[in-house]
Amino acid sequence: MAKRVFFSFYYQDVIDFRANVVRQHWLTKPDREAAGFFDASIWGNAKLSGDVGIKRVINGGLDGTSVTCVLVGSETYGRRWVRYEVMKSFRKGNALLSVHINSIKGRDQFTKPKGPNPLSYLGVTYSESGLTATLWEHVNGNWKEYTEIDGAASYQTGGVQPQYRGKGFKLAQWYPEYDWVTNNGYGNFSSWVG
Repeated sequence: MAKRVFFSFYYQDVIDFRANVVRQHWLTKPDREAAGFFDASIWGNAKLSGDVGIKRVINGGLDGTSVTCVLVGSETYGRRWVRYEVMKSFRKGNALLSVHINSIKGRDQFTKPKGPNPLSYLGVTYSESGLTATLWEHVNGNWKEYTEIDGAASYQTGGVQPQYRGKGFKLAQWYPEYDWVTNNGYGNFSSWVG
Protein backbone atom coordinates (compact mmCIF):
# COMPACT_ATOMS: atom_id res chain seq x y z
CA MET A 1 0.00 0.00 0.00
CA ALA A 2 1.36 3.44 -0.93
CA LYS A 3 2.45 5.65 1.98
CA ARG A 4 1.58 9.30 2.37
CA VAL A 5 5.02 10.96 2.40
CA PHE A 6 5.90 14.48 3.48
CA PHE A 7 8.96 15.78 1.62
CA SER A 8 11.17 18.25 3.46
CA PHE A 9 13.59 20.25 1.33
CA TYR A 10 15.26 23.59 0.75
CA TYR A 11 13.39 25.51 -1.93
CA GLN A 12 16.62 26.21 -3.87
CA ASP A 13 16.72 22.49 -4.68
CA VAL A 14 13.31 22.85 -6.35
CA ILE A 15 14.61 25.76 -8.43
CA ASP A 16 17.65 23.65 -9.40
CA PHE A 17 15.21 20.81 -10.28
CA ARG A 18 16.82 18.13 -8.06
CA ALA A 19 13.96 17.92 -5.53
CA ASN A 20 11.42 17.58 -8.33
CA VAL A 21 13.17 14.52 -9.77
CA VAL A 22 12.44 12.66 -6.53
CA ARG A 23 9.01 14.10 -5.78
CA GLN A 24 7.69 13.57 -9.29
CA HIS A 25 9.30 10.25 -10.23
CA TRP A 26 5.92 8.58 -9.68
CA LEU A 27 4.74 10.14 -12.96
CA THR A 28 6.70 7.53 -14.92
CA LYS A 29 5.40 4.61 -12.87
CA PRO A 30 2.23 2.61 -13.72
CA ASP A 31 0.37 4.05 -10.72
CA ARG A 32 0.79 5.38 -7.19
CA GLU A 33 0.93 1.90 -5.73
CA ALA A 34 3.91 1.06 -7.95
CA ALA A 35 5.60 4.31 -6.91
CA GLY A 36 4.86 3.51 -3.25
CA PHE A 37 3.91 7.01 -2.14
CA PHE A 38 1.60 9.98 -2.29
CA ASP A 39 3.30 13.39 -2.06
CA ALA A 40 2.02 15.43 0.90
CA SER A 41 4.52 18.28 0.49
CA ILE A 42 3.42 21.84 0.95
CA TRP A 43 3.54 24.73 -1.48
CA GLY A 44 2.17 28.22 -1.46
CA ASN A 45 2.70 31.61 0.09
CA ALA A 46 3.44 30.45 3.62
CA LYS A 47 6.31 32.94 3.88
CA LEU A 48 3.78 35.76 3.65
CA SER A 49 2.01 34.46 6.77
CA GLY A 50 4.81 34.88 9.32
CA ASP A 51 6.21 32.19 11.62
CA VAL A 52 2.84 31.10 13.04
CA GLY A 53 1.36 30.81 9.55
CA ILE A 54 4.33 28.81 8.26
CA LYS A 55 4.08 26.40 11.19
CA ARG A 56 0.34 26.04 10.60
CA VAL A 57 0.94 25.19 6.92
CA ILE A 58 3.68 22.66 7.81
CA ASN A 59 1.57 21.07 10.53
CA GLY A 60 -1.33 20.75 8.10
CA GLY A 61 0.95 19.19 5.50
CA LEU A 62 2.12 16.61 8.01
CA ASP A 63 -1.43 15.59 8.94
CA GLY A 64 -2.19 12.12 7.65
CA THR A 65 1.44 11.32 6.79
CA SER A 66 3.43 8.43 8.21
CA VAL A 67 6.81 9.10 6.56
CA THR A 68 8.97 12.22 6.21
CA CYS A 69 11.66 12.19 3.53
CA VAL A 70 14.35 14.85 3.79
CA LEU A 71 15.76 15.70 0.37
CA VAL A 72 19.36 16.66 1.15
CA GLY A 73 21.08 19.32 -0.92
CA SER A 74 24.10 21.46 -0.06
CA GLU A 75 22.42 23.75 2.47
CA THR A 76 19.40 21.74 3.60
CA TYR A 77 20.91 20.88 7.01
CA GLY A 78 20.92 24.51 8.17
CA ARG A 79 17.48 25.59 6.97
CA ARG A 80 15.17 26.65 9.79
CA TRP A 81 11.96 25.24 8.34
CA VAL A 82 13.54 21.94 7.32
CA ARG A 83 14.61 21.55 10.95
CA TYR A 84 11.09 22.33 12.09
CA GLU A 85 9.59 19.82 9.64
CA VAL A 86 11.99 17.10 10.82
CA MET A 87 11.49 17.74 14.53
CA LYS A 88 7.72 18.01 14.16
CA SER A 89 7.77 14.74 12.20
CA PHE A 90 9.85 13.07 14.92
CA ARG A 91 7.48 14.26 17.66
CA LYS A 92 4.53 13.05 15.56
CA GLY A 93 6.07 9.59 15.21
CA ASN A 94 6.68 9.63 11.45
CA ALA A 95 9.34 7.36 10.04
CA LEU A 96 12.22 9.50 8.76
CA LEU A 97 14.75 9.04 5.98
CA SER A 98 17.31 11.23 4.24
CA VAL A 99 17.88 11.12 0.49
CA HIS A 100 20.89 12.94 -0.96
CA ILE A 101 19.94 14.68 -4.19
CA ASN A 102 23.16 16.49 -5.19
CA SER A 103 24.10 13.50 -7.37
CA ILE A 104 21.13 14.38 -9.60
CA LYS A 105 22.01 16.73 -12.44
CA GLY A 106 20.44 20.15 -11.95
CA ARG A 107 19.04 22.50 -14.57
CA ASP A 108 22.65 23.40 -15.41
CA GLN A 109 23.36 19.67 -16.11
CA PHE A 110 25.93 19.53 -13.29
CA THR A 111 25.96 17.64 -10.02
CA LYS A 112 27.17 19.02 -6.68
CA PRO A 113 29.18 17.55 -3.79
CA LYS A 114 27.10 15.70 -1.20
CA GLY A 115 25.61 17.99 1.48
CA PRO A 116 25.52 17.26 5.23
CA ASN A 117 22.68 15.06 6.52
CA PRO A 118 20.28 17.31 8.50
CA LEU A 119 19.51 14.41 10.85
CA SER A 120 23.12 14.63 12.10
CA TYR A 121 22.35 18.17 13.32
CA LEU A 122 19.19 17.29 15.24
CA GLY A 123 18.87 15.12 18.31
CA VAL A 124 16.98 14.07 21.40
CA THR A 125 17.87 13.24 24.99
CA TYR A 126 15.73 11.25 27.38
CA SER A 127 15.44 11.68 31.13
CA GLU A 128 16.57 8.94 33.49
CA SER A 129 12.94 7.93 33.97
CA GLY A 130 12.27 7.98 30.23
CA LEU A 131 9.14 10.03 30.80
CA THR A 132 10.59 13.26 29.36
CA ALA A 133 12.45 13.99 26.14
CA THR A 134 14.35 17.13 25.14
CA LEU A 135 14.94 18.11 21.52
CA TRP A 136 18.30 19.55 20.43
CA GLU A 137 19.83 21.22 17.38
CA HIS A 138 23.47 21.74 16.44
CA VAL A 139 24.13 25.40 15.63
CA ASN A 140 27.50 27.13 15.15
CA GLY A 141 29.41 24.20 16.62
CA ASN A 142 27.25 23.82 19.74
CA TRP A 143 24.18 21.82 20.75
CA LYS A 144 21.30 23.94 22.03
CA GLU A 145 17.75 23.15 23.03
CA TYR A 146 15.29 23.20 20.14
CA THR A 147 12.28 25.26 21.23
CA GLU A 148 10.40 25.90 17.94
CA ILE A 149 7.67 23.35 18.74
CA ASP A 150 5.16 24.74 21.24
CA GLY A 151 7.86 27.07 22.62
CA ALA A 152 9.60 24.34 24.63
CA ALA A 153 12.32 21.80 23.97
CA SER A 154 11.05 19.23 26.48
CA TYR A 155 7.90 17.16 26.32
CA GLN A 156 6.30 14.14 27.96
CA THR A 157 6.99 10.86 26.16
CA GLY A 158 4.68 8.50 27.99
CA GLY A 159 7.77 6.36 28.62
CA VAL A 160 10.57 5.01 26.47
CA GLN A 161 12.42 1.69 26.47
CA PRO A 162 15.12 1.32 29.17
CA GLN A 163 18.01 1.35 26.65
CA TYR A 164 17.17 4.98 25.72
CA ARG A 165 16.76 6.38 29.25
CA GLY A 166 19.33 8.90 30.42
CA LYS A 167 20.95 9.05 26.98
CA GLY A 168 21.12 11.34 23.96
CA PHE A 169 20.99 10.50 20.26
CA LYS A 170 21.44 12.22 16.93
CA LEU A 171 18.45 11.41 14.74
CA ALA A 172 20.88 10.16 12.08
CA GLN A 173 21.70 7.23 14.39
CA TRP A 174 18.17 5.87 13.95
CA TYR A 175 17.07 6.70 10.45
CA PRO A 176 18.41 5.55 7.07
CA GLU A 177 20.33 7.71 4.63
CA TYR A 178 20.39 7.11 0.88
CA ASP A 179 21.75 8.71 -2.28
CA TRP A 180 19.20 8.99 -5.10
CA VAL A 181 21.65 8.03 -7.86
CA THR A 182 24.07 5.69 -6.07
CA ASN A 183 21.29 3.73 -4.34
CA ASN A 184 18.92 3.71 -7.36
CA GLY A 185 16.17 5.80 -5.81
CA TYR A 186 13.99 5.47 -8.89
CA GLY A 187 13.86 1.70 -8.43
CA ASN A 188 14.06 1.53 -4.65
CA PHE A 189 12.15 4.50 -3.21
CA SER A 190 8.97 2.51 -2.58
CA SER A 191 10.94 0.07 -0.40
CA TRP A 192 12.69 2.93 1.41
CA VAL A 193 9.37 4.41 2.52
CA GLY A 194 8.01 0.85 2.95
